[in-house]
Parts: sequence; structure tokens; C-alpha cells
Amino acid sequence: MAVGTRAHTVTEEAIELSIVMPCLDEAETLATCIEKAKSFLERYEICGEVIVADNGSEDGSRSIAESSGAILVNVPERGYGSALIGGIASAHGKYVIMGDADDSYDFSALEPFVEKLRDGYELVMGNRFKGGIEPGAMPALHRYVGNPLLSGIGRLFFRNPIGDYHCGLRGFNKKVIDQLDLQATGMEFASEMVVKASLNKLRIAEVPITLSPDGRSRAPHLRSYRDGWRHLRFLLIFSPRWLFFYPGLLLVLLGATAMIWLMTGPIKIGGIGFDINAMLYAALFLMAGVQTVYFAIFSKVYGVSIKLIPSNDIIDRFQRIFTLERGLAVGGILSLAGIGGLIYAFILWGEKTFGALVPSEMMRITIPSLTLALIGIQTIFASFFLTTLNLKRKK
Repeated sequence: MAVGTRAHTVTEEAIELSIVMPCLDEAETLATCIEKAKSFLERYEICGEVIVADNGSEDGSRSIAESSGAILVNVPERGYGSALIGGIASAHGKYVIMGDADDSYDFSALEPFVEKLRDGYELVMGNRFKGGIEPGAMPALHRYVGNPLLSGIGRLFFRNPIGDYHCGLRGFNKKVIDQLDLQATGMEFASEMVVKASLNKLRIAEVPITLSPDGRSRAPHLRSYRDGWRHLRFLLIFSPRWLFFYPGLLLVLLGATAMIWLMTGPIKIGGIGFDINAMLYAALFLMAGVQTVYFAIFSKVYGVSIKLIPSNDIIDRFQRIFTLERGLAVGGILSLAGIGGLIYAFILWGEKTFGALVPSEMMRITIPSLTLALIGIQTIFASFFLTTLNLKRKK
């Protein structure tokens, strides 16, 4: 049995599936999408509802939604994510399938999603690349560069098998997804759902779908470069490991290796000489790398503390081991070692009656000493800041 409006006799608790369509001026295609969704519910005898989350349409889309038998939800805050958050919040189905109302997705062929959801998968993604992209349905830049690149980055960062991160047709268990507390109001909403589902280790499946050219005569709301950057930025923010930790670790390794190597004397590689000038760059790499690694730790701990990202065994173990007192001890030792090296350099200068020194000799002492002292200071303040992040707060 299909439910078009909640005035029907079927109780809200009995609804199995809610089909949610975000809408902004989709008068040309909305009725077709609603009819396809309703026919699917009727054909498979699924107790469901069709919800149109209108985001401020001015072309008559709202009246079309109501006259077509859909439930109209007005969402005044603009944005793709805002519309979906509003529509999903109004849904009463155990499962939700969301999809754009531009007739590029076939709402009459949703049975693979329902089957996977009934099998216990908590998020079911459509994959347009496996199901088929009709000519003219996706710009070449998106098909061959943007989507594969961003999906590949998503798989690398979050270790999931999803091949089409930005497919707008997807189904999920409403109760489980509600617990993820999705917040993105723009196009990043699509990435946020996948990222948080992956971080929380939800059961995720993919089903092949076909993408057709949309039925609108106007240009789409999507802006390739702006929205692509917003998706990439979101992936980076949710992965401190790739944004901060790995780059920082690389800088630390390069800087420390070069510093230790150059402390023994000038080095010549392939006719190119490296001396104290190169040691200064090594110091820069080392200090910048240490600070970047600290940023990774801060970001992870803060994200866990506000429940933006889930905790894991590594971060739990780290927080048990790295106490304020231990951080202060490590920072103090590094600072004292650096200060000791500077005092030694001062003594050597005194032995020369505070006269002219050979820079290539003295800088091999002062540069590493200053670097150690500064890293020690960084560590001391980082320990205090990390403790501040971990302060207990009332729930």
C-alpha cells in the first residue's frame, strides 16, 4: 500500500519507506518524479510516502507537489543539505531513499535499494558508473575527472569501497543516519553522510543505477569548481591524518634526516654542495612538521570531544599515555637540551675571547640547539592546549 499524504488511514508507525526529493524550481520534472515514486510503492506493495522538501521554489513546484499527492515540507533555509535535512526529519519511514527531482534518477526502479536495506545494510549508495551514464547526462569533466578523483580520495582517506561518492540517489536506515547528526547545509551534505557512515563503521552497500539527462530546460544548480572544492575541503577537514599528520610526519623525517646528516659537516651530492644554509631549511622543515603533527592531534581530539568524529583505539590509547605532566617533561627535556647546546656554543665563543668565529662550525651547534629549544617550547604549550581540549564538560 502506498501512502501519498498523512491524511490516509495508514498510521505513521506503519510506514516502511519514505522517498525524499529536495526541490528548488523543479516544476518541469517534479510531477514525473512523484508519479514514478508512487508507482514504485504501489507496484511492490510497499507502505510508504513521497516527500518533497521545497527549498523556496518560485515556479509552482509546491502546488505541483501537493496536487501530485506528495507531502510538501517547506524548508526556508537555502541549500541542498538544508532541504534534505528538513525532508528527512519529516520522514516517518524506517528507511529513506533520497534523490534529485530533476528526472535524472529513475524512481520507479528502487527495488535494489529496498532489498539491500531489508538485508540490514544501513547505507545503500547508487553507483552511476556501474549502472550506466547516458549520453549528455554527466559533463565530461565530472565523469572522467571530478567524480573519479574525489571518490578515489574518499576511498583512500576513509577506507571504504564506495565508487561513486556523489551519487544523489541513495537509501539508508533513518534511525541510524539520524544518529550521525548530519550538519552540512550545502552540497557537502552528500560527502558528510558517506564520511560519517564510514567513520562509524556502518554497513554500506552499492547498487548499479542508470543516470539519464535531466529533464529541465534551465541550467543545473551545481557549480563544478566551487562545489568540487567544497567537497574536497570537507574530505580534508574530516581526515586530520591526511590533512596534517602525514604531511607533518614527512616534514619531520626530511628535516631531522637532513639536520643530523649536516651536523657532521658539508655534504656534496651530484656536484651540489649542502652546508649550513641547507641546515636552516632543515630546521624549518623540522619545526613546521612538529607543529603540523600537533595540529593533527588537536583536530582529532577536538573532533572526538564534540562527537564530530568517533573515537578509536589509537586516540584513546594516546590520551591515556600523553598526560599533561608527561608532555611537560618531554618538552622540558627538549628545551633544556637545546639551551645546553646554546650554552656550549657561548662557552666556545668565550674561549675565542668573544671574537670572530667560523660560521660553518658554530652554526652546526646553534641551529640544532635553537631547533630543539623551540620544539620543546612547542611541546610544552601543545600539552597545555591538549589538556584544555580534554576538559570535561557538562552533557
